[in-house]
Amino acid sequence: MARKSRRPVAKALDRAGEAIKDTPGASPNPMTNLLLTDVILRGGGQIMRHAVERTLLGTRYSKDKAKNIVKGRSMMQTMVGTALARIATRSVPGAILVGGGMLAKTLYDRSKGQAAAKAEGARKVNEQAVEGRKESDPIVT
Repeated sequence: MARKSRRPVAKALDRAGEAIKDTPGASPNPMTNLLLTDVILRGGGQIMRHAVERTLLGTRYSKDKAKNIVKGRSMMQTMVGTALARIATRSVPGAILVGGGMLAKTLYDRSKGQAAAKAEGARKVNEQAVEGRKESDPIVT
C-alpha cells in the first residue's frame, strides 16, 4: 500500500500560518494586543469561575445566598487564592507545598470536631454572604 504524502497538509498549515501573521490586531502594537488578550482571557475566566462557584454553592444554599457568598469574597481572599493557585501550578514542589497545607488544614478542622468546624464554617459563610448582599444593595441617596 502506497503511503500518502503529508506535503498537502504541511502546505495548508503554512498557508494558515501566513494568514494569521497578516491578520491585524486591535492595535498595531503587538504588546497592546497581548495586554488586551490577557485582560479578555482573565475576565472570561473570572466570569466562568464565578458561575461554577455559584452553581456548586447553589447545591447547598439558595440561589441568592450562593450569589452573595461569591460577591462577598474580600480582596485578600481573592489574592490569597490566586497566589496559592499560581504557586501550585508553577512547580511540583509548589503543588506539594500547597496540597500539604490544604491537607493539614483539613486534618486540623477534623481534629476540632465536626460540630465545631461546621459551626465556624457556617458563621464565616454567613458573614461573607452578608458582605455580598451589602455590595448588591442599591445605593440610596
